[in-house]
Amino acid sequence: MFMFTRQQRSRSRVPPTGLVAALDVGTTKVCCLIAKIGSGGSITVTGIGHHLSRGIKAGAVVDMDATEDSIRAAVHAAEKMSGEKDLDAAFVNLSAGHQHSQTIGVEVAVTGTKVTDSDVHRAIEQAMIRTDVAGREVIHAIPLQYSIDGATGISEPRGMFGSKLGVHLHVVTADASQVRNLAICVGRGHLEVRGPVSSGYASALATLVDDERALGATVIDMGGGVTNIAVFSEGGPVLIDSVTLGGQHVTNDIARGLGTSMQHAERLKTLYGSAVENPGDDRELIDVPLIGEVARSGGNPVPRAELGRIVRPRIEELFEHVRERLNASGCDEVAGRRVVLTGGASLLDGVGDVAARILEKQIRPGRPLGVDGMAESMAGPAFATAAGMLLYAARGLAESDVGSLGGAAMLGDKGGSTLARVGRWLRANL
Repeated sequence: MFMFTRQQRSRSRVPPTGLVAALDVGTTKVCCLIAKIGSGGSITVTGIGHHLSRGIKAGAVVDMDATEDSIRAAVHAAEKMSGEKDLDAAFVNLSAGHQHSQTIGVEVAVTGTKVTDSDVHRAIEQAMIRTDVAGREVIHAIPLQYSIDGATGISEPRGMFGSKLGVHLHVVTADASQVRNLAICVGRGHLEVRGPVSSGYASALATLVDDERALGATVIDMGGGVTNIAVFSEGGPVLIDSVTLGGQHVTNDIARGLGTSMQHAERLKTLYGSAVENPGDDRELIDVPLIGEVARSGGNPVPRAELGRIVRPRIEELFEHVRERLNASGCDEVAGRRVVLTGGASLLDGVGDVAARILEKQIRPGRPLGVDGMAESMAGPAFATAAGMLLYAARGLAESDVGSLGGAAMLGDKGGSTLARVGRWLRANL
């Protein structure tokens, strides 16, 4: 049975130092960040690499060779920029896998007169036993707070006196098969996975300020194929969820609706797309090159309003699904009235207005905070997940996350998480 060691527990209180890497494997791009962590937990990015994503659909691996090639290209570019050769480990995000989260509360008797490491371990083990992990992989198991004899809100119970110790553990799981497929692709690139990190959780770490985490806020990370949702309250996550809709679906709709290529559809979405109706759209004409036609001056003129009529329904559908997930989870109340929009698809014109109308909340754009050294072009919402993984490492959250240290091992598997086990085997044997 898995147990924290005293060394592991002490590391959770002190931010690590040294080199750390984050690998964001998304539907439309693969991004690798290499950073140095200072003694005070400061983060300075020294290497950045990104490459067009191949072999990923809706966050899941559909072509392992293509995904491996994309990962290798992004990592190589980051290594070249940073001057660090032969990067051997990285934190890796997970967007797919039908992620599910739940908060489990348990209470155990304290063996002596005051709480010890053993009591904390037993409480966490009891919470993990109650987690439904059939066919699923534990991604995170985060202790949110402890209680002693009914007194709640305790962050560090060791050494305190009492007879009953309680813990609220937030557990995030994903489909094991999709986790393994991603692990194999990363491992074939000769990288060991230091820890899997849910994309929604990472984006929230990068974009929320302390007051938002404490008072309640929702982060909506709009990626290419998946929109990730993270709700924070009282300093920790209370919901991690996702909707399998993103910016790529808007691009697909434009390509089909206007009869143009995916490349031109993406360009039209970026330059002229809007989630809200604008005055004059009926009078403004845009050139739409048709599939199979030779490029010619003037193209195929289409009113900009026609593009808007394609974009708006899909964006509205996305936020309606988000609203349904929040309502179904019961977390809408604790999430407060604050929503932070991030991810590359959030840059589409008018997205914030649609979100405010459908969710009936205050909206603000989210950019990575607390990470130095990122170029202006890469310090935007599209890189929030990668930046969040660096913060996850720098703040010592990886060491205090039971899932990161080996949630599977707690349930009887001594090897730690699937991503880490598979990555180690591939790196040693290929």
